[in-house]
Amino acid sequence: MTKLDKFDGNGPRLGEMGLENFPPYLMNRIMGRYNQALASEMSQLGLTTPQMRSLAVLSVIDGILIRELAVYAVVQQSTLSRALETLDQNGLIRRKTDSNDSRATRVFITDAGREAYEKLWPHMASAYEAMFRGIGEEEKRAFVGTLNTMLRNVRKHDF
Repeated sequence: MTKLDKFDGNGPRLGEMGLENFPPYLMNRIMGRYNQALASEMSQLGLTTPQMRSLAVLSVIDGILIRELAVYAVVQQSTLSRALETLDQNGLIRRKTDSNDSRATRVFITDAGREAYEKLWPHMASAYEAMFRGIGEEEKRAFVGTLNTMLRNVRKHDF
């Protein structure tokens, strides 16, 4: 039984709550606008959203296993495989068989990949700042804390 299985379904319906009071809808809208804000810059660099997310994760956690990268980048493994193939062909990442498990592959960002990410970062930071315009540091910290609690409530992995 998962945490979600405990819900009995007797709470208010979406029509009663309204979309503006339904956090999953709001989070999807926010992320949709965030991704759209980066679309032009990603296109100029020849990147897709899954590729951009992969480079962003690799800029922080280099040498990650592909299965973990799929979780962190929030990308289906099949979509991620295509994204990584293109990133590899373009010299932005390199893949290496894991030394502890020959069936697993680790992904590393290359200097060219880091350079592409660094070109995109100012646009990512600008879109991030736009999301939090008018929100104080204390409120932002509380919100991020709430998001982390929510993620722990629904995640299937230890990360």
